[in-house]
Amino acid sequence: MKDSLGPLKALLAATAVAIQAFLMGTVWGEPLCQTAQSFMPELLFGMNQNFSRARMLLKSLMITGTILGVSLGVLGTCVLLFFPNIFTPDLEVIRTMHKVLIPYFLGLSITPCILSLEGTLLAGRDQRYLGLTMSGCCTVGTLGLMFVTSRGYGLLGIWFTIVGFQWARFFLALQRLLSPSGMLFSEQQLSLYEVKELKAA
Repeated sequence: MKDSLGPLKALLAATAVAIQAFLMGTVWGEPLCQTAQSFMPELLFGMNQNFSRARMLLKSLMITGTILGVSLGVLGTCVLLFFPNIFTPDLEVIRTMHKVLIPYFLGLSITPCILSLEGTLLAGRDQRYLGLTMSGCCTVGTLGLMFVTSRGYGLLGIWFTIVGFQWARFFLALQRLLSPSGMLFSEQQLSLYEVKELKAA
């Protein structure tokens, strides 16, 4: 046991390994964000404006993101569960990593969908809402981390705070895009405006 890491070092090492694997997985969601930013502006603001096609594109991105996210979550979880020696041979670090597999999967699997939604918001020039929600999520997430660490919930509490941060981003972006007054339903607002103009005439 002479060469074994102490509990604190094991915790830090396990955190570093899990975060590294998590960030490697999130990179795979970036193409969905780039796709939304490339094609959405033309459908929302261009000469070939088509809100129906914009909604269909978002639906396709969400389906792809769900499949990709679940696949990444399963793959990443299996790597940490069955092949932890890729990262470290220390048994204490491995045991610590195995404690966070559930929140690791929950946080990683939703990431591609988040990037799809946030890419669409960026394409729709809704940076103000995106900035406000991100600031709010970061603030609440920081307070959550302070709470779980002060209460002694350890690494598991920290990872569930990350999961809460991720899912809050997802639901806030989804709610914004699916709102009847949102950018993807602007043709309904235009129709209502035209009806009011006709009545006024």
